[in-house]
Amino acid sequence: MVEIFGIPSQALFGQLLLGLINGSFYALLSLGLAVIFGMLNIINFSHGAQYMMGAFVAYFLLQYFGLNYWVALLVAPIVVGCFGIAIERLFLQWLYKLDHLYGLLLTFGVALIVEGLFRNQFGSSGQPYQMPDQLVGGQNLGFMFLPNYRAWVIALSLGVCLTTWFIIERTKLGSYLRAATENPTLVRAFGINVPRMITLTYGFGVGLAGLAGVMAAPIYNVSPQMGAELIIVVFAVVVIGGMGSIMGAIVTGFGLGVVEGLTKVFFPEASNTVIFIIMAIVLLIRPAGLFGRRG
Repeated sequence: MVEIFGIPSQALFGQLLLGLINGSFYALLSLGLAVIFGMLNIINFSHGAQYMMGAFVAYFLLQYFGLNYWVALLVAPIVVGCFGIAIERLFLQWLYKLDHLYGLLLTFGVALIVEGLFRNQFGSSGQPYQMPDQLVGGQNLGFMFLPNYRAWVIALSLGVCLTTWFIIERTKLGSYLRAATENPTLVRAFGINVPRMITLTYGFGVGLAGLAGVMAAPIYNVSPQMGAELIIVVFAVVVIGGMGSIMGAIVTGFGLGVVEGLTKVFFPEASNTVIFIIMAIVLLIRPAGLFGRRG
């Protein structure tokens, strides 16, 4: 067996694969957070609960309606996005001119309520979710075995992230969104309904969390706790990349997933804290984050 730095190659590349999978979810979730904060200046602490809701919508569609994974990929983000739109219209729209703390406290409360309701109904143990038949199995690459579904998760996450970045940074719609955060009065002068744009932006960011939940369902158990276990790490990723930075969320999400995977190989004791150590170092050197802009 080939060894790299004294470690079997299969073990090393296996951890790299796990790191890329974790990084896919970090990137997708932190992208949703970055979109919401960058466009609305709201710190959405309910993002983990909405990620969990996406997984449960996929589970409900399969268990009660017989609708498979591919349908859930389309339906779950819409359902979770509509839930986010309702929250924005009922509560968040009144907080935009207030301190960020108010939005954080509100969304934290929403997360506690949603997770509590699901936990009371389904308990803390997870529910299994069937992997799509088309993605069962894997490919033997010689130096490692690559499961088809894991490769799909990485490719889909990267595709969604880059498409979102292109829309926001390189299209007219994205320029309107960015302008609305700087000067909404001027944007209204062009006949654009800014409140509706803000609402749909929040729904889109929440929908990304729902999409990540569907993608995670076949890998992890569908559990009320799955979002709470991930959201703190995702917030650290967003802080490192720069609050509101789209490219920062993507690059740091995938990059920190790989770093975390390599740490499990070379220094397992630090694997649970390495992201937070990096966050502390980045904040000392560059408080705005790696890709963030100074206020």
